Amino acid sequence: MTAPSRVRIVEVGPRDGLQNEPVTVPTDIKVGLIERLREAGLTSIEVGSFVSPRWVPQMADTAAVMARLPPNPGGRYTVLVPNLKGFEAARAAGASEVAVFASASEAFSRANINCSIAESLERFAPVGEAARAAGIGLRGYVSCVLGCPYEGAVAPAAVAAVASRLIALGCAEVSLGDTIGAGAPDQARACVAAVATGVPPECLALHFHDTRGLALANIRACLDLGVSVVDAAVAGLGGCPYAAGATGNVATEAVVADLSRLGIATGVDAGRLAEAGRFVTDALTRIRLGTGRRGR
Repeated sequence: MTAPSRVRIVEVGPRDGLQNEPVTVPTDIKVGLIERLREAGLTSIEVGSFVSPRWVPQMADTAAVMARLPPNPGGRYTVLVPNLKGFEAARAAGASEVAVFASASEAFSRANINCSIAESLERFAPVGEAARAAGIGLRGYVSCVLGCPYEGAVAPAAVAAVASRLIALGCAEVSLGDTIGAGAPDQARACVAAVATGVPPECLALHFHDTRGLALANIRACLDLGVSVVDAAVAGLGGCPYAAGATGNVATEAVVADLSRLGIATGVDAGRLAEAGRFVTDALTRIRLGTGRRGR
């Protein structure tokens, strides 16, 4: 199998990136960022989440953000939901796609969402049913696919099992996340190949963090396996609170540039994307300085 001629980038900065910021980002900044990302040609954007504001206060204004977003014809604005209650809030806010999240590591699942992998999947079953009934798209995430901060190595078979369950629950696409940036190219390739034995590769996405500077290499290692969707965050926003020193998601700017060098189209305007990155980093710098905090 050869590498795809085109890759769709799912921009996760407004949610996965900003949710780990130690400062509160105003709604105006989030909306301004999403507008600039759209202008850069990114049509698949994760814009927020409907989880408890007690646990993720940075996403408490997701409904307000969604109410102000410009139309996204032919694209999708995705929000993360933890359960049926979150789904109902997302539907009320007009979400066209929701995402659910499971882990390939039992220890991480308990630390992150306080339940076992099996229990988390049980929670998602009614979300899948409700999404189908409402005509709302469903995406799934699997975290810790290349390593766990508690368990260490994670078997590709464990990742494949969770991914298959998410597809069975109704997910049209499953994103494989190297949550702590632990993986190397050979591991990434072996994991994706294992998952692809039970899930069509066109239903998979790559979500690699750049903790060890290997995210781009990991992406390249998987491109000839039939995967043509990559998650990334503008300006490399985000990271995992459970991974000391994690530098965040792979930067969308770096992914676009690397794919361009390989002759793979993304439909993203690099100049406008850079403007979006400068917009959010400048805003975060001002906010951090205003609260007496410095950036990473």
